[in-house]
Amino acid sequence: MALYCIGDIQGCDDAFEQLLHTVDFSASRDTLYVLGDLVNRGPKSAEVLRRCMQAGDSMRVLLGNHDLHLLAAAQGLRRQSKRDTLAQVLDAPDCNILLDWLRQQPLSRLHTNASGENLLMVHAGVLPQWSVQDCMRLNTEVQTVLQSADFSRFLQNMYGNLPDHWSPELQGDDRLRCIVNAFTRLRFCSAEGVMDFESSESAQQTPEGLMPWFNVPGRATADTPIAFGHWSTLGHINQPKLMAMDTGCIWGGCLSMMRIGEQMNERELIQLQCPQTQVPGAKG
Repeated sequence: MALYCIGDIQGCDDAFEQLLHTVDFSASRDTLYVLGDLVNRGPKSAEVLRRCMQAGDSMRVLLGNHDLHLLAAAQGLRRQSKRDTLAQVLDAPDCNILLDWLRQQPLSRLHTNASGENLLMVHAGVLPQWSVQDCMRLNTEVQTVLQSADFSRFLQNMYGNLPDHWSPELQGDDRLRCIVNAFTRLRFCSAEGVMDFESSESAQQTPEGLMPWFNVPGRATADTPIAFGHWSTLGHINQPKLMAMDTGCIWGGCLSMMRIGEQMNERELIQLQCPQTQVPGAKG
């Protein structure tokens, strides 16, 4: 039995299939956590969704910003950009089945190994005030609404950059939007946890007054290993308490998978070089 996590696939199903073959992944034996952004920008988003859905509990998915964008686009709530390749899902004969399955997935997951060590997984980031328990509880708040009959109204009000910082007193759409933005869009924030959504540079080009979310002093989750994706310009990071797994598959980088052993610090990186399907900086 092996445990894996994988970064942003974004519709690159051929690379995904090849990487699974490389590690001899077995749905009856192994577990794979998919760190969000299963879809969009790559050519085979529907195939990625089918592969994960058919694998059942052996592939445990969480939602990224592109996955939520797909759900909103399917409801007619969000225009697609020139870069988007969502039509490949929206025109599929099993579109409704795929979307219903996707809507059941969470924004964060927690894996506990036999030794009692935790691994927290999110697509983008975690605000400095949030503990592991907060992350799981706040995920449940969003997941409950997303799975409800009111999910379309939630998706309609999901977009926007405000509020840009967390307060336990937040309510309604503002509260849900803040949670979603942190889990699926966060890269940089201030020392007080004020989120920035304008910058997508690498950590070496941090805007003045900001820092990568994982470098905020006193972050409540600092003692828990976290795996995340979303930030392709950051590159791969493998630190005792931090795994950055988006290595820019669609940009001609690699699709990256981490094999995790019986202890959380026992890790092996497996990567596959991918053909470029998107051009960085292109408009649309």
